[in-house]
Amino acid sequence: MDLDALRFANFKQLDDAVEDWGHIVRNLKDLAEDAEKGLHQAANKADWAGENSQVTKEFIGKTAGEFQDAHTQAQTIHNILSDTAGELKGYQKQLNEALDRGLKKNLTVMDTGDGSFTVTMNVHPDRAAAGYTPPEHDEQDVTALKNEVEKILTAATKSDNSAKTVLTAIVDQTEYGFSDATYKDRDTAEAAVEEADAMAALAKKNPEKLTPEEFDRLSAGLKKYADDPLFAERFATDLGPDKTLEFWAGINDPHKAAQLGQARVDQYDDLQRSLGMTLATASHSDSAAMTQWKGRMISIGDDPVGGQMGPMGFQVMSNLMRAGDYDDQFLKSYGTSLMATERKLTGNGEHANLAWQHMGVDPWLNRMGDDSGDDPLTGYLKALSSSPDAATDFLNEEYLPKGGDHKEAVSNFTYLFEDREWPKETDLKGDDIHPGQNNLAMAIEAATTGHPAGELPTADTPAHNAQQAKLMASVVASISDDPDRLTEHSYMSDSIGQMASEYLPDINRASTDVKPDPNSADWKQIEKLFPVAGSSAAMDHADVSRFLIAVGQNPEGYSAVEVGQKAYMANLMDYHMNPDLPADHRYGQNMENTITEISRRSAEVGGCLAIGRQEAVLGPAKEADDAYNHAVSQWQNVANGVVGTGIGVGTSFIATPAVGAVAGGAAGTVSSVVLGELFQDVEGSKLEDSGLTSAQLWEDSRERNIALAQKAATEAAKAHHVSYADQVGEWARYGTQDGFNDASTDGRRMADDLETEIS
Repeated sequence: MDLDALRFANFKQLDDAVEDWGHIVRNLKDLAEDAEKGLHQAANKADWAGENSQVTKEFIGKTAGEFQDAHTQAQTIHNILSDTAGELKGYQKQLNEALDRGLKKNLTVMDTGDGSFTVTMNVHPDRAAAGYTPPEHDEQDVTALKNEVEKILTAATKSDNSAKTVLTAIVDQTEYGFSDATYKDRDTAEAAVEEADAMAALAKKNPEKLTPEEFDRLSAGLKKYADDPLFAERFATDLGPDKTLEFWAGINDPHKAAQLGQARVDQYDDLQRSLGMTLATASHSDSAAMTQWKGRMISIGDDPVGGQMGPMGFQVMSNLMRAGDYDDQFLKSYGTSLMATERKLTGNGEHANLAWQHMGVDPWLNRMGDDSGDDPLTGYLKALSSSPDAATDFLNEEYLPKGGDHKEAVSNFTYLFEDREWPKETDLKGDDIHPGQNNLAMAIEAATTGHPAGELPTADTPAHNAQQAKLMASVVASISDDPDRLTEHSYMSDSIGQMASEYLPDINRASTDVKPDPNSADWKQIEKLFPVAGSSAAMDHADVSRFLIAVGQNPEGYSAVEVGQKAYMANLMDYHMNPDLPADHRYGQNMENTITEISRRSAEVGGCLAIGRQEAVLGPAKEADDAYNHAVSQWQNVANGVVGTGIGVGTSFIATPAVGAVAGGAAGTVSSVVLGELFQDVEGSKLEDSGLTSAQLWEDSRERNIALAQKAATEAAKAHHVSYADQVGEWARYGTQDGFNDASTDGRRMADDLETEIS
């Protein structure tokens, strides 16, 4: 910065900009609050249907989020401008004070341009006015003034340049819209950028020369700043995609980083996690440099890293995808290229992919789990489990298009779930493990439900769209076609069970045997009996029955659907008994038929689950029966927190507070009362494993379903003060009995491959 530029700077325009941004921040705060309350929250409460539930509601949510991001970005810009203006004014004051002190010693500072200046004598004694003796100074005074001015100009230059750097970086984060990066002042943002440069420099070092102390600093820096957008983008682009892969592959290569590995290998998991999360944060940046980074990373996916014998880029990068939430579009493009390489290495899926089979000499690329990390699909699918939209797109994408030897297109889901020969994987103990297929199940869970795997739906979770519903129908049909695809891979059951619990309206619809024809009067009634917000999964009755029996053969899968169905049944009875339900939403039957039909369909689901439980306990698997009770009881704490939004309801109705709810406390609902009885009954209905018969298991399940259906109907009737309250229990009992008979028939006719006798 030139001396005169700071000395004579007029800060009025900068002050005006700070004030203007202050007004913008306040206005955007009001707009963001209005958008959240008036748009987003209102949209979540609205009764959406059809395309509106899939497109408009999501658009409104994103729009409201943009207002919030606009406010966040404006606040950050205001903070940085205000901070910089204050600092520059301070440096101007320091400069003028230094110049004044120099004049008192007969020294003046002259701007010579390009940031340079000179310190000279102000008045030479030979040219001083008569009678005036200029102040004396020595060489030390000249040097001190020069150093002080130079220090002030350097600091002011840094303040000015860093403000430009961070403001540009913030604006560049998004090509359109606004960034959610937030910083309280310029120093905080500048520190993030400077630390990114320092961390990238460490990661660029030859792994053989990276010391344990440098490793510690790198790991700590990435952990601290992993969620910081400016840091992440700067670090990733400074390091570059090639060096990113070389770094992770290099430190895991015992031939290149033996000394570091001996000292720090037990901390590699933390570094892998922090590095992955940093890159995930960076992937959301739309800066030109980051866009190039993402494109380059995908293009070198099938190139060897660190020499011709090194692992492929996909193998290295996919292990860094196990942590963090990556950008959806990057994941989609990456997945398309990854599967193209899979096709190339397997002859279009005709044989195993030996290139991704771990060999004894291969470096251990994954430090966050038991598997070696050689199969890049394992890490990539883990990334998809946190990114529902990308997961839906990827699993529905064609692996093999229709044509040639393929009469029908083969989706990525079909190939991975049914056809792929997964590389054999063992842990460090030598035990067989299946991380890839387990991550596949989690990716399918995210893809069909619209929320990350392992979580439950919330009020903000969008209704199922057509692509999600289509995939769910494919999952059900695939497991029905070959139940071993699930029963022989029981570790998938928790995800598959959760998916089923969120498609219970669709499952109940399928059990009616009414074909989903929008022009059919019967189907229109089924749509009213089991209302669905969004798209419905079109499933065959026989497929649903076989699917539920397969899910029921694992305690975790069983419990997710069992608890979900009971909550759904209770909510559904509450919904239909509500006298305020609009006429065009009502099922076209009297209330007796309505309650009977709801109970019957719910009982058929429960009966199919009971058959699966019976097969697991009495069949070859010899699963302990109390494991089922334990799995159901584990849902108690979870269910208590989500009953208000519904477990797997998939509809827009909200349960009515139950009669007898404590005033001023948490309002109970019909579903919460029913679930409370379910959990209590579980504790009191344990059957001894020894001597169990299929009749005992069947009868126990049937009696519990009858009791819970009666409780649901009775509580709903009380809540709405209906005149037929004393009759609903019998209606529910008749329906439940018929439903269990239906399930028994399903088992005999549709699941004749079962080994145990169906009562």
